[in-house]
Amino acid sequence: MKLSEQLKIDRPMLSFEVFPPKTEARFEPIMEAVKGIAKLNPAYMSVTYGAGGGTSQYTVDIAKKIKAMNVTPLAHLTCVSSDQATIHSQLSALKAAGIENILALRGDLPKDYVPGEYRHASELIDEIHHFDADFCIGGACYPEGHPESARQKDDIGHLKEKVDRGCEFLTTQMFFDNDLFYNFMYKIREAGINVPIVAGIMPVTNAAQISRIVDLSGAFMPQSFLNIVDHFRDDPASIYEAGIAYATEQIVDLFANGINHVHVYSMNKPDVAAAIQNNLKSILKK
Repeated sequence: MKLSEQLKIDRPMLSFEVFPPKTEARFEPIMEAVKGIAKLNPAYMSVTYGAGGGTSQYTVDIAKKIKAMNVTPLAHLTCVSSDQATIHSQLSALKAAGIENILALRGDLPKDYVPGEYRHASELIDEIHHFDADFCIGGACYPEGHPESARQKDDIGHLKEKVDRGCEFLTTQMFFDNDLFYNFMYKIREAGINVPIVAGIMPVTNAAQISRIVDLSGAFMPQSFLNIVDHFRDDPASIYEAGIAYATEQIVDLFANGINHVHVYSMNKPDVAAAIQNNLKSILKK
């Protein structure tokens, strides 16, 4: 099912993210995690794409297996380190696997980055449309502004360009303060961006994740969240439980404010995905 249609459904839904292995030896253990998450029957499952396309074949393989489990797959595709031939090869593989939905991303810049054929996600969106207009294309958005953008206004302008070029839905970078997200929603709607927005939530289940999250996204951490981490950081079981509770509270607030589609960055952890879904089973009618 195309997500452009699925995201029109007016009821609370959860989706989950998985990532491919870096080596073939890790493929089967990760597939066990994928199967565990698929059993939860989420709205869809997204599959990330390795830096520089290093795990691109695994992305296609996992997306294909998710589809065979009767769950809608969303395959990530990045372009920053790829040429047109590589992108076309990946699109052909996705098409052959029956994958309809693509999350078009620029990707993180490598340390030795030299500008190539694609510099922005908007260019990848154009390429996908020219290759096959039947793909449903999504993109990323940043409630706190893209880390490389000096002004949020400029960032929203670039976002509008992606939508104008054919991006049919947007998924947010992780955030920990819902008020920042609501403020962002107001601004993008004022700018004429009217596609569905999927809110991205990251359950933090161990203290070590905090520094990685800051390095990756620069996300603002509310004091209430930091207090939880500081208080429970030396108690793994407690911080796990508290992290799931905080993410659940965020999601409940989003649902209560009419944001029906939430994407959980579940990090290949079926237990985390299941715990959050179980906390919301009455809301989700599961």
